[in-house]
Amino acid sequence: MYKLRGHHLFCLLGYRGMGYSQEYVENMTRMHQTLRENPKIMIELVLGPDQLCEKYPNSGEYHCQNAHIYGRDAVILEKLGLKIGQILSWEKIESLIRTYIVPSDIQVICESCSWRSYGVCEEGIREIHEGKGLREVQ
Repeated sequence: MYKLRGHHLFCLLGYRGMGYSQEYVENMTRMHQTLRENPKIMIELVLGPDQLCEKYPNSGEYHCQNAHIYGRDAVILEKLGLKIGQILSWEKIESLIRTYIVPSDIQVICESCSWRSYGVCEEGIREIHEGKGLREVQ
């Protein structure tokens, strides 16, 4: 089982092998590949730093404790009808994304995210809507 915060549910959709450090990328790639290959894996929704935040580089302000990030987590969970402490499979999360999220939601929900300009998260949501699941990271 993985422990994830709200906004990382979207980050995983757009993940293309880029990140904040080599250690962060390796951790994210490992989790992404595992979920891609086994979408029945269970996810526990947590408040605040999660298993991806564990590898965020310690270089100044700790992004994972930023109030804007907590706000983004809350908005995403609310839009999906989920609550902190809930445990559900990754495939159920993908199903909820297909039901409640459209690609253009990224422009509003993730407005202040530095990764938004790449367009990969909207693309990831489109691929979930098409039933493709998580994209293979090269």
